[in-house]
Amino acid sequence: MISAQSAHQALYMAFGRDQWSDLRNSVPLTLNEADLDNLKGINERLSLAEVTDIYLPLSRLLNLIVKSKQQRSEVLDKFLVNDAPKPPYIISIAGSVAVGKSTTARILQALLRHWPEHPKVELVTTDGFLHPLEALKERGLMQRKGFPESYDMKMLVDFISDVKSGEPEVHAPLYSHVTYDRITDKTQKINQPDILILEGLNVLQTGLDAQSSTNRPFLSDFVDFSIFVDADYNLLKQWYIERFLQFRSVAFADDNSYFHHYAELNDAAATDIAENIWDSINGPNLMENILPTRERANLILRKGRDHLMNQVLLRK
Repeated sequence: MISAQSAHQALYMAFGRDQWSDLRNSVPLTLNEADLDNLKGINERLSLAEVTDIYLPLSRLLNLIVKSKQQRSEVLDKFLVNDAPKPPYIISIAGSVAVGKSTTARILQALLRHWPEHPKVELVTTDGFLHPLEALKERGLMQRKGFPESYDMKMLVDFISDVKSGEPEVHAPLYSHVTYDRITDKTQKINQPDILILEGLNVLQTGLDAQSSTNRPFLSDFVDFSIFVDADYNLLKQWYIERFLQFRSVAFADDNSYFHHYAELNDAAATDIAENIWDSINGPNLMENILPTRERANLILRKGRDHLMNQVLLRK
């Protein structure tokens, strides 16, 4: 019987941090410290060295892949005498709550925009495709928010299908982490980008809508390259608790925040609540629905302590 470790080794080429950094191949760094401050998530110790060592080689790899795809499309268009808009290249970024998916997505967006072959790079998060708060309450899903059944997967698949087919303007719903709900009076306009980055817990999952026909396409059918941001379970729990404690003076402090009642908690009480939320919601969702999708990714970014990447796994 093949072990999980040997199967993993058969699927991926593993690179240590220094090995991966060498693949940068003199790609210039186009971000400065001020840019990083705008990109990094709360409680993340992101440095220029992290961008240089990890994200510049990744942006180079993605540039080469996208450029190859564009060249192939041009050949087919010439052969078919086709002048329709070129479909965007779609990159998905998955991983646990608190692993830093959003920061990874924002950095990649900023770096990929600097390549002349694909200057128009859009970023969409799947949070906006969560069912509205009222619907979640009606269905008894408030304790299952982030689980597969809490998303409007038909809406998400229809959105990504329209983008992929080259529709001139597609609207993505937006989400407020203050009100903990979908925004009803504003959307994100997507106008035929060169690259679309789709970030969320669920972007590598399949069969999410049990009510849909088995003939219905999955989100993964539209994705060209997938990334999974990974870390040990205990680190993820620790980072979630640390982030929760910091939110007391940031997001939770807003009078309009759905979690405003947590703002005045002391460290011990806030830690207890954060641990309970992790143990009852985020941890089970990670183990049941998110982690099992990891080996579907084209590339896995492994984080160690201090949110620093220590290994990159690239599918063979």
